[in-house]
Amino acid sequence: MVWWKIWDKNGEGNGGYPDYYEEGVELSRQELYHDALTSFRLALKHRPQDPATLEQMAVVYTHISLYDDAVRSYNSALELRPESPSAHYGLAFLLLKAGNDEEAAYHLQAFLENARSDREDMKHVEHARRTLRRLGVLEGEVVVH
Repeated sequence: MVWWKIWDKNGEGNGGYPDYYEEGVELSRQELYHDALTSFRLALKHRPQDPATLEQMAVVYTHISLYDDAVRSYNSALELRPESPSAHYGLAFLLLKAGNDEEAAYHLQAFLENARSDREDMKHVEHARRTLRRLGVLEGEVVVH
């Protein structure tokens, strides 16, 4: 881990603490998932109500096949930010994997209702629509914001 990284992107000090969230994201990109989890846990100690950190933890848990932990992290993120498209999307596919089609469909619809028109969300919109059609849920088109 990058324990010595105590400067933010602007080169200013951040109170002497590493940016654990950014460190976790970078470790996750490098597929160092257990180290990433450690960084995200430290990030939560400094910002316990951060839904973005919980969402990143859920992604990492998914990568290391800790699906129950991933579901809990997504649910915690949704408690803090109920409209989060990424949490709805990730949770939906974990629920599909567990055979919970009805609840997965709910989260896919919530994803579509809250998806932004940015590049990241838009690449998942058609996948969500196809999945809802396959589940026999999607009849009309949902407008993406």
